[in-house]
Amino acid sequence: MLLAVGSELTTGETRDTNTGDLARSLSGTGVDVLWISALPDRLAAVAAALSGALAAADLVVTTGGLGPTPDDLTREAIAEVLGERPTVDPELAGWLRHLFERRGLAFAETNLKQAWLIPSATAIPNERGTAPGWWIDRADGRVVVALPGPPGEISPMWRDWVLPRLHERGLGQERITRSYRLAGIGESAVAVLLGEELLRADNPTVATYARSDAVDVRISAVAQAGRGPAELVEEATASVLAAVGDHVWGRDDETWQAVLGRQLAEHVWTAALVEAGTGGSTTRLLGEAAWLLDARTLAADDPTRPLPSLAERARKEAGASIGIAVRAVETGEDTRVELAVAGPWGVSEASQTAFLGGEEGRRRAAIAAAAFLHRLAKEH
Repeated sequence: MLLAVGSELTTGETRDTNTGDLARSLSGTGVDVLWISALPDRLAAVAAALSGALAAADLVVTTGGLGPTPDDLTREAIAEVLGERPTVDPELAGWLRHLFERRGLAFAETNLKQAWLIPSATAIPNERGTAPGWWIDRADGRVVVALPGPPGEISPMWRDWVLPRLHERGLGQERITRSYRLAGIGESAVAVLLGEELLRADNPTVATYARSDAVDVRISAVAQAGRGPAELVEEATASVLAAVGDHVWGRDDETWQAVLGRQLAEHVWTAALVEAGTGGSTTRLLGEAAWLLDARTLAADDPTRPLPSLAERARKEAGASIGIAVRAVETGEDTRVELAVAGPWGVSEASQTAFLGGEEGRRRAAIAAAAFLHRLAKEH
């Protein structure tokens, strides 16, 4: 369980990135994260969540609420739930005082709260801040880890101190994960093609995620019944690709820029781009790709002007192997996307309707253009 403590999170003033990072770290080691909660700086709320988490999980990690002020209540909540009394640890107090002395700052006695420990807790060193964490071994084998809120402090504490000790305790198991990136299909349609049986399986797990540039299908497995995770992932992969393989354009964290760059490099092609009505969305999607010799955005364009001529002109003026022309036209609530690519084989054209208008329609137009180029590079 991951508990993020801080009223700034529950009021929306600050976004919680810590628990996402911790969840990825734990999932990568084969640990199932049962839930993630954001809690206000209220003793009763934090204590209740902590009590519930300890009843359901072997490991509970809290972030935030370890400062010196009265509304920093994570230590009090842990002490209350575990029935222990916090006291000032002399060694931690000396370390804290030294931090202030070497900076020439006055030491307020309220800072001694950050030197508290309960009998079952071990201090987790914090080399980037003034709030040590707590590592607590429960008699029943459960572990509680309390970390401060600033991401710059959490990261080294987790990586260098907490994780090694969790691994010593036998944390997790080998997990293998693979993702496929899809275009030209929505998440709901992907789910239908994959089927309920595959998506509800416990191991391997197959899940879909709607990203800004793709629909991702993630396959993950741990060893089970004498079968290794790699074998289980391969088995699920065969089912996934049989269902949606025609829509796959990339793997794991690959970007359109990288995938298209690899394809064009195989052909020894360079490209030039011209787009109209897109607000430059295609250029932003492709980024500063070395293979993209020129990219131009037209503020306005005659919708009757043939796109092939625009693509061919872009190609010739840039001295590129291929020219790409993209036009987005709002049609009511949606966006019509018109595409043309001029290359050594001639000119290829396509058109489709992108869901929604405005900025979202323009974003989807860029993805349609990238997917069209991807398909043409495979065909030629």
